[in-house]
Amino acid sequence: MELKFVFYIGASAEVVWNSFVSPEGTKANFFGCIIDSTFEPGSPYKYVGPGSDGDETVHVYGKVLVFEPNKVFSCTEHPGPSYNPNHAELESRITITLETVGNTTKLTLVNDQWTDNHPSFSNTSESWPMILSNIKTYSETGKTLDFGW
Repeated sequence: MELKFVFYIGASAEVVWNSFVSPEGTKANFFGCIIDSTFEPGSPYKYVGPGSDGDETVHVYGKVLVFEPNKVFSCTEHPGPSYNPNHAELESRITITLETVGNTTKLTLVNDQWTDNHPSFSNTSESWPMILSNIKTYSETGKTLDFGW
């Protein structure tokens, strides 16, 4: 099982990158969450924000595999503890690659290596296009999309 998305964004790789890793970018694009990590390969990370466990809900967490600023971010991913009692057994890999193409940035996101019968696959296949569309809009305009939530 693999999810793959490609977007072309009218912004520099640095601006797009910051949408994924800066507190301001993640809060705007990931439903009010911030990413907590040192970003060293092998180190843990977690997306934390408002949710069923209050303002410090861990939505997803995992381990940083590759971190090359403005180029590649790859990590394992587990659903947060409040989403599934066997969250530690459920895993996938996310790889975000940025390439400069003319005056745009080509963003490729691959979400693969899903454990068998991972219950989040269906929801994730619907949420990534929303998140990536939001990142495109935010990177180009500084504004986020209004999904009516």
